[in-house]
Amino acid sequence: MAGATGGAGSSNPSPAPAPKILLAKPGLVTTGSVSSKLIRSGAAGGGGGGAEDESVSLRSRLPPIGSLNLLSDSWEFHTDRFLPFLTDNTDFTVVGVIGPPGVGKSTIMNELYGFDGSSPGMLPPFAIQSEDIRAMARHCTVGIEPRISAERLILLDTQPVFSPSVLAEMMRPDGSSTISVLGGESLSSELAHELMGIQLGVLLASICHILLVISDGVHDINMWRLMLTVDLLKHGIPDLSSLTPSHSQNSNLGSDKEGKDKVLEGGEEYLAAPIFVHTKLRDQDITPRNFVHLRKALAQFFSSSTFVKEKCGNTTKEHLVSSVPPNMPSTDLDSTLPNLFLVPCKSKVDSPRAQYESYTSMLWKLRDQVLSMNCPSFARTISERDWLRNSAKIWELVKNSPIIAEYCKTLQSSGMFRR
Repeated sequence: MAGATGGAGSSNPSPAPAPKILLAKPGLVTTGSVSSKLIRSGAAGGGGGGAEDESVSLRSRLPPIGSLNLLSDSWEFHTDRFLPFLTDNTDFTVVGVIGPPGVGKSTIMNELYGFDGSSPGMLPPFAIQSEDIRAMARHCTVGIEPRISAERLILLDTQPVFSPSVLAEMMRPDGSSTISVLGGESLSSELAHELMGIQLGVLLASICHILLVISDGVHDINMWRLMLTVDLLKHGIPDLSSLTPSHSQNSNLGSDKEGKDKVLEGGEEYLAAPIFVHTKLRDQDITPRNFVHLRKALAQFFSSSTFVKEKCGNTTKEHLVSSVPPNMPSTDLDSTLPNLFLVPCKSKVDSPRAQYESYTSMLWKLRDQVLSMNCPSFARTISERDWLRNSAKIWELVKNSPIIAEYCKTLQSSGMFRR
């Protein structure tokens, strides 16, 4: 397995412990069940007594259940909570997701993880909206929730953007925001909510290898607009691997500013490879003709964007047509266009007479595409642990970005948001 190191050079080498795997959503199961799952996944087999001792030892080292979010509801980044699950392995892939509420973000991430919902008693890695939560118009993902698979695939599920429930939770009676999103500046809840979506997009585009951008239906282009804004405002955020250890350890403001200026002088920038996914589509929405038109519209929308210029290296025609019938003319498939994937409604089932593939089949194809992509790499090789530490530094740069702060002032002066 990637990330495991051998014990060569010794007559009786002791096997290196396998990396821990974060399986279930914290808070949905008890401490005992989570610990037992972690032991079964991350510890080598052994006797009953040794396993119990190891279980107690591991449980004492793990963060409290329910506190593993990278990004909390107070919009603060926490590295100590997820760090015990990471190793010094350098062969890993980070996949993030962003989208509005109810479009299937957590469902898609569960599919990428390889979760088999048919197994009795198994909880999904990411909680999905129940009928009760949907009826109450609430969201079930807060901030950024991470999971990591045995293949060292780091998955980042995120709270929804454009979410009325997120806005309602952060709004004070006077309309101001309870969350500080820009260096302690007091903002209206609507403006803070708008900036949170942008900051989340900039962070994911800076720390992920692959970013899934999920939209609801075929006509919703709000996520396209958001990602175009992310691309415009991301400038000045450096390549994650270019950040030096000393940059994160500066404790005073002067040192922080000096460290940031040093980083920005390097001129290295990085951008995750996006896959634009449209879900909940009807049969008439996923015809070959509509697919080609949507891809051309997407390409035109992002024609001047870095998202088109920074392409993954092995996006093949097979992947490009994976969401449409096999009779798609190859001349309509330009590999320079953005990656687009269409997922039908969940109610659609497999049928021999079906003209297009089912919801389940399309999710599996999306998983195959993501896992086979030769996605962009950071400028320098880094370990999982360094990736996490540097992600925290990137988040500080995002929250203190002068470009995003200037954009905030522009929005304030536009009259679109209350002061």
